[in-house]
Amino acid sequence: MSFRYASSINKPGLNTLASPAAIVTYQGLWTWGRNADGELGLGNITNYSSPKQVGALTTWLRTACGVYYTTAVKTDGTLWTWGQNTNGQLGLGNRTYYSSPKQVGALTTWLRTACGDNHTTAIKTDGTLWTWGRNNVGQLGLGNITYYSSPKQVGALTTWLSTACGRFYTTAIKTDGTLWTWGTNSFGELGLGNRTIYSSPKQVGALTTWLSTACGRFYTTAIKTDGTLWTWGTNSFGELGLGNITNYSSPKQVGALTTWLRTACGIFHTTAIKTDGTLWTWGANNVGQLGLGNRTYYSSPKQVGALTTWLSTACGRYNTTAIKTDGTLWTWGFNIVGQLGLGNITYYSSPKQVGALTTWSSTACGGYHTTAISATTTYPYTQYAGIWNINSQGNAKAAGTWP
Repeated sequence: MSFRYASSINKPGLNTLASPAAIVTYQGLWTWGRNADGELGLGNITNYSSPKQVGALTTWLRTACGVYYTTAVKTDGTLWTWGQNTNGQLGLGNRTYYSSPKQVGALTTWLRTACGDNHTTAIKTDGTLWTWGRNNVGQLGLGNITYYSSPKQVGALTTWLSTACGRFYTTAIKTDGTLWTWGTNSFGELGLGNRTIYSSPKQVGALTTWLSTACGRFYTTAIKTDGTLWTWGTNSFGELGLGNITNYSSPKQVGALTTWLRTACGIFHTTAIKTDGTLWTWGANNVGQLGLGNRTYYSSPKQVGALTTWLSTACGRYNTTAIKTDGTLWTWGFNIVGQLGLGNITYYSSPKQVGALTTWSSTACGGYHTTAISATTTYPYTQYAGIWNINSQGNAKAAGTWP
């Protein structure tokens, strides 16, 4: 079965649940690492240094993690949250902590979520955008600084495609390829050429070629449809990949390559995958989170090994997870509470495989905990520059054909 779009961000029906859910049978949701606030969803507050399955359900589609909480969408379009809830970030109408998954309302139209430190964003299958949780600097995009413990719609538009969250700010892309940001802006992380705080969405320039974004603590990375990589915000450790440690309040291109596929951000480190399947990292490296076998900081992209089989990455505060095209899961970096899933609390500065499974399909990282979904079927793909797809997790990527 193949899903191809010559320009996916402009295709109607792009953000529907049916196509992604139809091509993969999901096995289950697994979590590990810190659990002091129940963020692992296992019904307790015990830390685990190896993957533990959350219940026995086989209907999990995708997850996202805040610092100490987790959100997840099932294949039936229901939304579930658990963990810390100090600011109402679970969306359950209260501030009660939960150590097992709780359903947010009764709707079956949730598509994807993203999490900041203590605020959550979500997009429905109708293209509407919803936010809740902490809102001290307008990170919810609702035109105020009021906290909300249940989902609130951002405007009335039905053209939102994807979101990403930094600590106290949010980025979002619409189906027309425009980029929008809001919230705190102390380091220019909104990309608007200033350091003004905004409590409602503001467009970044006038381009209609933005494909995806990822957020660190106070910096942003973005990829355009032409495969170029752009970064802005704080840059104290070289996390922007620009070869310096200068902060920027507007997008700056990382090199001249047109082969960047996707990025992920920790607090001060960045990972990226190219269309050739190579993995690149840069920024802070105090605990080996760059996976380069050392603890040297780099302000420009450095390749992790020589493999061309990396598929996706996710970043915690100081650790990194990655999945290869063969479905294996790899982790490295900080491991003080077992967030690497290796059965210990040893730090590693190069990739280490988590178990022997070859069915991992996606991962997400919180501050010190990790989630991953294991699927019964994986779909290798061949990438072609300039053509983009929606993969089984609903993320745009270079074109490929699934059986």
